[in-house]
Amino acid sequence: MTPRLASPLWSLLKTFSWQELRHHPWQNAAAIVAVMLGVALAFAVQLINASALDEFAQGLRSVNGQPDIEFRGLGGHVDEALYPRLAKHPDVAHASPLLEISTYAISSLGQRHPLRIWGVDALVATQVSPALMPQPLAKPVAGDTPLDAARDARFSVFAPDTLFLNASAEGLLSPGRAGTLAVQTGLRLQTLRRAGSVAAPGAALAVMDLGAAQDLFSRAGQLSRVDVKLKPGVDHQAFVASLQALPDWPADVGAQAPGDALDRISRLSRAYRVNMTALAFVALFTGAFLVFSVLSLSVARRLQAFALLGVLGLTGPERLRLLLLESAVLGLAGSVLGITLGTALASAALSLLGGDLGGGYFPAAAPALHWNAWAAIAYGALGLLAALAGGWWPARQLRQLPLAQALKGLAASPVSARDNAKSVLFSVVLLAASVLLAMAPALYELPLAAYLSAALLLMGGITALPGLTVLLLNAVAPLVRHRVLPLLALERARRVRASASSAISGVVAALSLAVALTVMVASFRDAVTQWLDVVLPADLYVRTASSTLAGEAAYFTPQFIQKVAATTGVARLATQRTRLLQFDASRPAVALLSRDIGAAVGAAKVLPLVGDVLPAPAGQVAVYVSEAMADLYNARPGASLPQLNKALSLTGLSPPAAFFVAGVWRDYARQGGSIAIDRADYERLTGDLQVNDLALWLDPAASAPAVQDAIRAHAPGQLVEFASAGEIRAVSLRIFDRSFAVTYWLQAVAIGIGLFGVAASFSAQVLSRRKEFGLLVHLGLTRRQVLAVVAGEGLAWTSVGALAGLALGLAVAVILVHVVNPQSFHWTMELAVPWLRLGLLCLAVVGAGTLTAWLAGRAAAGRDAVLAVKEDW
Repeated sequence: MTPRLASPLWSLLKTFSWQELRHHPWQNAAAIVAVMLGVALAFAVQLINASALDEFAQGLRSVNGQPDIEFRGLGGHVDEALYPRLAKHPDVAHASPLLEISTYAISSLGQRHPLRIWGVDALVATQVSPALMPQPLAKPVAGDTPLDAARDARFSVFAPDTLFLNASAEGLLSPGRAGTLAVQTGLRLQTLRRAGSVAAPGAALAVMDLGAAQDLFSRAGQLSRVDVKLKPGVDHQAFVASLQALPDWPADVGAQAPGDALDRISRLSRAYRVNMTALAFVALFTGAFLVFSVLSLSVARRLQAFALLGVLGLTGPERLRLLLLESAVLGLAGSVLGITLGTALASAALSLLGGDLGGGYFPAAAPALHWNAWAAIAYGALGLLAALAGGWWPARQLRQLPLAQALKGLAASPVSARDNAKSVLFSVVLLAASVLLAMAPALYELPLAAYLSAALLLMGGITALPGLTVLLLNAVAPLVRHRVLPLLALERARRVRASASSAISGVVAALSLAVALTVMVASFRDAVTQWLDVVLPADLYVRTASSTLAGEAAYFTPQFIQKVAATTGVARLATQRTRLLQFDASRPAVALLSRDIGAAVGAAKVLPLVGDVLPAPAGQVAVYVSEAMADLYNARPGASLPQLNKALSLTGLSPPAAFFVAGVWRDYARQGGSIAIDRADYERLTGDLQVNDLALWLDPAASAPAVQDAIRAHAPGQLVEFASAGEIRAVSLRIFDRSFAVTYWLQAVAIGIGLFGVAASFSAQVLSRRKEFGLLVHLGLTRRQVLAVVAGEGLAWTSVGALAGLALGLAVAVILVHVVNPQSFHWTMELAVPWLRLGLLCLAVVGAGTLTAWLAGRAAAGRDAVLAVKEDW
């Protein structure tokens, strides 16, 4: 904009536009609120995730230190013989062995709390991970025996029964037994003594001597990893390549960069974040239509004033820029308020719910808010662009305003056949592009093309509204040709296609998005419900660890399982062992599930299979992979899975084990992939007899509480958790509903915005038709009949809008269910359409739109409308 034009437009904005804002604050406030909500939701999701990732990264850097390379076992552990081999390497400056244990501690209130225990070599840990260096107490704690008091604090780090706690773990200490902490190992509680502290921040963590940790948790000869700092000038990749080229290098040991853990958690939560952000943009998308409706109404109210400004010298481009400035003001106000509200929402969510976004990716994180100015500017700019997009079409029409006709209050010229053809062609191109993009693969493992496909589908459907309106109303016209009022309403509704599309475009956009979200959530919930029916067949479930990591330290022994099987009331028992295997350093760990799947049971009875089961060739071990595993690692039925040999440390077997992918199953609990293997095969190959979960089928006459009491007699009560299939189902569905709660709220917001758009559009229409209503009154129609004509138009238009919104919503739902979900989470499901809910939603929209049209017509069908006819006399 040139300086010559900037000043008059700014003056008009301060006077002419400000008067409009002052006299009609509610309509403009609604547009501001719509933009604000979209910006706030999207920015809040960004802040929550960025804060959680920052906190996670700081914790990793503090606890892990700054090694150059981490050598880890693919199956979770490495042989401790690896440590001296690396420590003596000429290119290694420092090497530090570590044993990571996830278990539980009993707090002062008798409750179990997650606790991480790290076994370290205190003589070398300070060189790589100084935050893990134990700091002995300056003097003995109260309650120590004289023998304890006589110990030299400098050697307490090597004592087998001592722990060094960080600030979070200090809160678990029992005041009744000063300085002690009960820690779970298997189904036992081991009381350990606090001997000092560590500086590591974050969740509850304890450090103890490496050898003591190996003895306590039965990990003799095992390490979790070896951290290495290389000498200056040594190339990291060349160093790793030289080790892996050695013939005796362990095949089950992988090298990772220190930041790989952060990349894995970020990658795991990325799809969820993108989907949440896309849902947040629903409000922003519908907000753009509300800005369109508000400015259309504003232009209709001021049409003669704009025409007068044009006569006085304000050119068409200047009128366009003036209205775009008004939309920019609305967008800027909404963006500023949205950034403020988004910051408040993120702060509240972090303090109340942590940083897991409802998806459970950061379950133990309670991070502080990390505000980012650049992110605020970016999301604020999105709100501004949405408002400008909403204001562009009214501004374009204002640029082409016929001044003479507008000064007399006459309607604009009808749309030409050429413009109609262009509109139809544009719609066809958009819809064709949408179909092609829906078939495109994911980009960077994100359904970016699918989201663009859904957006083009909506735009193509909305631009096709004029032709669709005529097509549908022409079909209805013969039914009302002998009834005057319905005929008047229908004729005008079908002959002003441009007005109709402007009036219902907002409700079509809002309703289609609401329908798509409703169908997507209903399909997912129905799929999860059916999945739970298959994976929860037993009457009672028993576990001692709520996470797979903790299951390595808190597990059931074969002796305990025999006692449970012999418990009165237990008819049958099934076990499950779960382990995490690291197939790829850049991806989340894969879960290995060992359970009863053999011929006596059948995979179809215990796994929700997708497709047929292939028989394993003779001499090969059948495994069943989840859909995520099949997609991420190309593990299709009939393929082999040699990675399992390395991950399970089976490379020394002769002959080596051959794993055959016999089938694919749905696993909605593990996004990173999972593998199911028969328990007999797993125990034969690995010798691992530990169990993490028990499924119990009870006798018909047995009492579940009595069975639970009998099982508790075999283990400390607080170490065993029980749940029925119904309880697990209820908790799972409650978590599901909490994760998707934002979608229900967004549906209500979208519908509200769409209906307000109808109200604004109809108000704009009736204000420009005051002379038409006056003429109808002169011809003998009563005020009630005129209102009936207006309500009939509203019924016709919103009925078309409801049908179009329903059709577009179902099409978008197909993209969400069959393209977005598989590409985002590698989960498939069947489309479940809640027809009754959708029908009631469409009826509500039609009823509200009709009522809105009737209310809008009241202002233009009264006495003033009769007088308006005289304006041209």
